Amino acid sequence: MNPLKKLAGQTVIYGLPSIIGRMLGYLLVPIYTRVFDQGEYGTVTLFYSFVAVIFIILTYGMETAFFRFSELEKNKKNVYNTVFISLLITTSIFLVFTIIYSQDIANWIKYPEQKNYVIWFLIILSLDTLACIPFAKLRAQNKAKRFATIKIINIITNICLNLFFILLCPFILNNYHSGIIFKFINVVFNPDLNLIAYVFISNLLASALTLILLLPDIFVLRFRFNINLWKRLIYYAFPLLFAGLAGVMNETGGRILIRYLLPEDIAEQQLGIYAACFKIAIFMALFIQAFRYAAEPFFFSYAKEKDSKKIYADLMTYFVIVASFIFLAIMMYIDIVIHFIGKEFREGASVIPILLLAYLFLGIFYNLSIWYKLTNKTKFGAFLAIFGAVVTISLNFYWIPRLGYIGSAWATFLCYGSMMVLSFLLSKKYYPVKYNLKRITGYIGLSVVLFLISKFLNIEHHALKLIINTIFLLVFLAVVYFIEKHEFKKVFR
Repeated sequence: MNPLKKLAGQTVIYGLPSIIGRMLGYLLVPIYTRVFDQGEYGTVTLFYSFVAVIFIILTYGMETAFFRFSELEKNKKNVYNTVFISLLITTSIFLVFTIIYSQDIANWIKYPEQKNYVIWFLIILSLDTLACIPFAKLRAQNKAKRFATIKIINIITNICLNLFFILLCPFILNNYHSGIIFKFINVVFNPDLNLIAYVFISNLLASALTLILLLPDIFVLRFRFNINLWKRLIYYAFPLLFAGLAGVMNETGGRILIRYLLPEDIAEQQLGIYAACFKIAIFMALFIQAFRYAAEPFFFSYAKEKDSKKIYADLMTYFVIVASFIFLAIMMYIDIVIHFIGKEFREGASVIPILLLAYLFLGIFYNLSIWYKLTNKTKFGAFLAIFGAVVTISLNFYWIPRLGYIGSAWATFLCYGSMMVLSFLLSKKYYPVKYNLKRITGYIGLSVVLFLISKFLNIEHHALKLIINTIFLLVFLAVVYFIEKHEFKKVFR
């Protein structure tokens, strides 16, 4: 099978649970942005932003190291055992110490009355960390169906529990005052508890169920820890910790800083608006996440092939085509898409195209990252991510007090854009791949130009605007087909 066709299939399979989950989770956004006010939604966003940062620390690059050493080592079980035991030990230490000091942590993040939130998230983080390597093992073994099944169960459980606690329980308690269901609701639901708490509780229960489902994959573990292998794993993974940490700061740092750089009376509201509009960019993020799940093992497995660099170059072009189409499609139908968030959150719509393009740059950066992963120069990955983090934090500190969340959006755009350019320049020296720059920049430019033309026309008649925007979308597809038709035939032959 053509390797690019195989990757496309794997992207769909591995990305399917994420896409379904995010799509279903996306259906929670209209609920959250109507049940919660701007400040409450800002609180939810802030906690999940902290989680993203801490998760990178807890996994410290071991997932990528597992993929790399599974290809290099003959004894793959030895790699799995060593990586999992390492994470088990460090996660256990983390959980014990952080729970002991949970009140101090709550005070430090300026939520002194929400110690329970902190404890729940510490447990969620620990459960998700322990599930990380079993999931990676399923991907490495191409057990896509089991991987997808468990992911989907996790997602559906989380969503159903959200709907149960946030909508069903209050409805029953307000409209019924007797019966078996009423008594059951009284046992499992505390009406005095803020509904935000049940967002976190739902996540906790779903993460616990996921780890239970992964127990068969964990029980094959033999508690044999290879200290020499572990040292090599750490040497490879440690730079990735900084790369991952800096990378997640690039993604979530702005949202965290909005909470602490703006005046107390508007900070959470601004964060809530920004976070809700961030959700509109979910389709680009979904595609990138699905692509990464399939691409990372793909890059390693095809590294020894003679035509590997040609495959990587073609892959970049096709990635940009799809990402540019997603950007254009969302912006052509933004008048419809924007209704997924509540009215009081729509004032932040101007950041959506900025964030979509930022994600597109991030996707290109992930494609380019093969050069330092395949050459074992992971220190450059750390350097690039730290460079991006410096750009992000510096611009956020400067722009947020002046421009609010719009400044944070532009900081994200410039961060990912500069990382992309710098990574490309370094790749030309250490692992040169002949990317088709004319087509890559051309497709991105075409999508942006069509979007700007649509915006400039500023058609007020809704139906006419949709028709014209659909024509613009078809123009993009027609141009792509005209240029790429011969390459498409080769791939799908």
